[in-house]
Amino acid sequence: MSTVKMNRPALSGKEKARQNWLNGATPSTLMLIPAIFFLLVCSVYPFLWVFRYVLCNYNGFNSTFTGMANIQRMLIDTTFWNSVGTTFEYALYKLVFIIPLALLMAVLLNMRLAGSSLFRAVYFMPTIIASSISGMIFMFIFATKNGILNGISRSLGLLNGPPTPWLTDPSIVMIAVTVLAIWGGFGNYMLYFINGINGISEDVYESAKIDGASGVRTFFSITLPMLAPVLKVILMLAITGAFKDYEAIMVLTQGGPGNRTMVMFLYIYNTIFATANGGQAQIGYGALLSVMAAIIVGAVTGVYMMVSKELDDVMYGGGQSGKSS
Repeated sequence: MSTVKMNRPALSGKEKARQNWLNGATPSTLMLIPAIFFLLVCSVYPFLWVFRYVLCNYNGFNSTFTGMANIQRMLIDTTFWNSVGTTFEYALYKLVFIIPLALLMAVLLNMRLAGSSLFRAVYFMPTIIASSISGMIFMFIFATKNGILNGISRSLGLLNGPPTPWLTDPSIVMIAVTVLAIWGGFGNYMLYFINGINGISEDVYESAKIDGASGVRTFFSITLPMLAPVLKVILMLAITGAFKDYEAIMVLTQGGPGNRTMVMFLYIYNTIFATANGGQAQIGYGALLSVMAAIIVGAVTGVYMMVSKELDDVMYGGGQSGKSS
C-alpha cells in the first residue's frame, strides 16, 4: 500500500511566530500555575478579605456595618499616627547604621583573611534566629537590674551611679531597639554585598593595582560604583523590612515606655489581636489600619524607586552623553 503525503500549506511569518510563541509559552505557563495558585491563595485572597471589614465593626464573631466610622476614627487616632512617625524614625536609624556596617564587613571579609569563613557564619547566625528569641536575648542584655550590659559597664568602671534604664527611659530606649535591629539583620545584607563583590571581575582590581590606586581609592572608584545595582536591591529590601519590623520590638519593649517604641505594625497587631484597648478585638478597625500601612509602605517604596531611577539616569545617562560628545 502506498501512503499519500498531504502537502500542508506553508505558514506565513506571523503564523510561524505565533506557533513558536505557543510552543514556548505552554511549558512556561504550566510551570507558573503552582506559583500563581499560591500567590492568589496566600496573598491576593487575604488582601481582598481585609477589605470586607474595612467599613465594619468586626470582633471575630459579629460584623456590623459602620460606614465611615472607622475612617473618621483613624484620622483622629493620634496613637496610630505617632506610631507611623516612630516607624519612620526607627527605619532611618536602622538604615543609617546597618547598610554601611554590612558593606564594611563584606569588604573586610572578602579579603580572604584568616578566619573569614568563621566570621561570616557568626555574623549571619542572628538572621536565622527567630525575632521573638532575639527580643528575649536583648531583654536580658538591656535589663536595668542584673542586665548584662549594665554589669559589664560597672565592672569596667564605666558605670558608677545607678544602673542605666535602657528599656524604661524614653530618651534612650530607641538605642536599644536600633542595636537589636542591626544585630539581627546586618549579616543578611552582608552576604548580599559579598556576592555582589564576588561578581566584580578581578581584572578590574588588577588594573587598579597596576595604576597605583590605593585601597580607599579602589573602593570608591571601582567597588562602590559597580555595586550600585546590588545596593539598590539591598536598600529596597532594608526599607520595606524596617517598616514591617515589630516582632522583636514587641518582645523587647511591648511598644513602651509611653508608646515611645510603638511602631506601626505593632499598633495594628495590638488592635487586631486584642492585646490593647482593654482586651477588645477590633478586626475591622485593624483591617483599615493594615490597608493604610500597606499604602504608606507602597508609597515609600515607590518614592525610593523613582529616586533610584533618577540617580541611574544621572550616572549612566550623563556618562553616555559625555562619551558621545
